[in-house]
Amino acid sequence: MPNNRLPDEVVNYWPEVFKDVEIKAVPVKYILGVHVTFTDGKSWDIDIDKEKSNEDSLEDTLNTFFQEYNEQIEQIEFKLDTPNLVNDVKARTKTFMKRS
Repeated sequence: MPNNRLPDEVVNYWPEVFKDVEIKAVPVKYILGVHVTFTDGKSWDIDIDKEKSNEDSLEDTLNTFFQEYNEQIEQIEFKLDTPNLVNDVKARTKTFMKRS
Protein backbone atom coordinates (compact mmCIF):
# COMPACT_ATOMS: atom_id res chain seq x y z
CA MET A 1 0.00 0.00 0.00
CA PRO A 2 2.21 2.83 -1.18
CA ASN A 3 1.53 6.20 0.44
CA ASN A 4 -0.81 4.60 2.99
CA ARG A 5 -3.55 4.14 0.38
CA LEU A 6 -5.91 1.19 0.10
CA PRO A 7 -5.07 -1.48 -2.49
CA ASP A 8 -6.61 -0.99 -5.93
CA GLU A 9 -8.94 -3.99 -5.52
CA VAL A 10 -10.45 -2.35 -2.43
CA VAL A 11 -10.72 1.10 -4.04
CA ASN A 12 -12.34 -0.42 -7.13
CA TYR A 13 -14.98 -2.09 -4.94
CA TRP A 14 -16.36 1.32 -3.85
CA PRO A 15 -14.27 4.07 -5.48
CA GLU A 16 -16.43 7.05 -4.52
CA VAL A 17 -15.70 6.31 -0.86
CA PHE A 18 -12.33 4.54 -0.81
CA LYS A 19 -10.33 6.52 -3.40
CA ASP A 20 -9.33 9.25 -0.94
CA VAL A 21 -8.97 7.11 2.18
CA GLU A 22 -5.58 7.21 3.87
CA ILE A 23 -4.71 4.28 6.10
CA LYS A 24 -3.45 4.97 9.62
CA ALA A 25 -4.53 1.64 11.13
CA VAL A 26 -6.43 -1.43 9.92
CA PRO A 27 -8.89 -3.00 12.38
CA VAL A 28 -7.96 -6.66 12.77
CA LYS A 29 -11.54 -7.76 12.13
CA TYR A 30 -11.19 -6.69 8.48
CA ILE A 31 -7.91 -8.52 7.80
CA LEU A 32 -8.22 -11.82 5.95
CA GLY A 33 -4.54 -12.32 5.33
CA VAL A 34 -1.12 -10.73 5.18
CA HIS A 35 1.48 -11.09 2.43
CA VAL A 36 4.97 -10.25 3.66
CA THR A 37 7.92 -9.81 1.30
CA PHE A 38 11.37 -9.97 2.85
CA THR A 39 14.55 -8.23 1.74
CA ASP A 40 16.06 -11.61 0.73
CA GLY A 41 13.27 -12.14 -1.82
CA LYS A 42 11.32 -14.69 0.19
CA SER A 43 7.68 -14.09 0.93
CA TRP A 44 5.16 -15.45 3.41
CA ASP A 45 1.39 -15.57 3.12
CA ILE A 46 -0.27 -15.48 6.52
CA ASP A 47 -3.93 -16.51 6.58
CA ILE A 48 -5.90 -14.99 9.43
CA ASP A 49 -8.22 -17.51 11.06
CA LYS A 50 -10.49 -15.48 13.30
CA GLU A 51 -12.19 -18.64 14.53
CA LYS A 52 -9.03 -19.70 16.36
CA SER A 53 -8.07 -16.42 18.02
CA ASN A 54 -9.63 -13.27 19.37
CA GLU A 55 -8.87 -9.83 17.94
CA ASP A 56 -6.64 -8.75 20.83
CA SER A 57 -4.37 -11.80 20.70
CA LEU A 58 -4.23 -11.62 16.90
CA GLU A 59 -3.23 -7.96 17.05
CA ASP A 60 -0.54 -8.76 19.63
CA THR A 61 0.77 -11.65 17.49
CA LEU A 62 0.96 -9.48 14.36
CA ASN A 63 2.66 -6.63 16.26
CA THR A 64 5.23 -9.04 17.70
CA PHE A 65 5.88 -10.53 14.25
CA PHE A 66 6.35 -7.11 12.63
CA GLN A 67 8.67 -5.93 15.42
CA GLU A 68 10.74 -9.13 15.32
CA TYR A 69 11.21 -9.12 11.53
CA ASN A 70 11.15 -5.33 11.02
CA GLU A 71 14.67 -5.10 9.58
CA GLN A 72 14.07 -7.99 7.14
CA ILE A 73 10.64 -6.87 5.86
CA GLU A 74 10.57 -5.09 2.53
CA GLN A 75 6.80 -4.88 1.99
CA ILE A 76 3.55 -5.81 3.74
CA GLU A 77 0.25 -6.24 1.92
CA PHE A 78 -3.00 -6.77 3.79
CA LYS A 79 -5.84 -8.72 2.20
CA LEU A 80 -9.00 -7.07 3.47
CA ASP A 81 -12.57 -8.29 3.86
CA THR A 82 -13.88 -5.54 1.60
CA PRO A 83 -17.57 -6.57 1.56
CA ASN A 84 -17.67 -6.59 5.37
CA LEU A 85 -15.86 -3.25 5.50
CA VAL A 86 -18.33 -1.71 3.03
CA ASN A 87 -21.33 -3.02 4.99
CA ASP A 88 -19.97 -1.60 8.24
CA VAL A 89 -19.24 1.81 6.68
CA LYS A 90 -22.75 1.96 5.22
CA ALA A 91 -24.35 0.93 8.53
CA ARG A 92 -22.34 3.44 10.56
CA THR A 93 -23.02 6.20 8.05
CA LYS A 94 -26.73 5.47 8.16
CA THR A 95 -26.70 5.55 11.98
CA PHE A 96 -24.71 8.80 11.97
CA MET A 97 -27.08 10.43 9.47
CA LYS A 98 -30.11 9.51 11.58
CA ARG A 99 -28.57 11.32 14.57
CA SER A 100 -28.00 14.52 12.62
